[in-house]
Amino acid sequence: MKKNMSSLDRILRVVVAGVFAYLYFGGIVTGTLGIVLVVLGAVFVLTSFVGFCPLYTPFNFSTKKKD
Repeated sequence: MKKNMSSLDRILRVVVAGVFAYLYFGGIVTGTLGIVLVVLGAVFVLTSFVGFCPLYTPFNFSTKKKD
């Protein structure tokens, strides 16, 4: 897997995942939507740590600068 995410992209994903976790665990968003947000937040954190977003690949998109 070749990294296709910039540092800014990775940081923003972790911040958004934190907001999703706060909304769910704070009881602001509950039910199915809350679970969807938690799962999406987990995916954001995972892709941030790996530095690779599989959805970018089919569109040949990358936020990382060329080497």
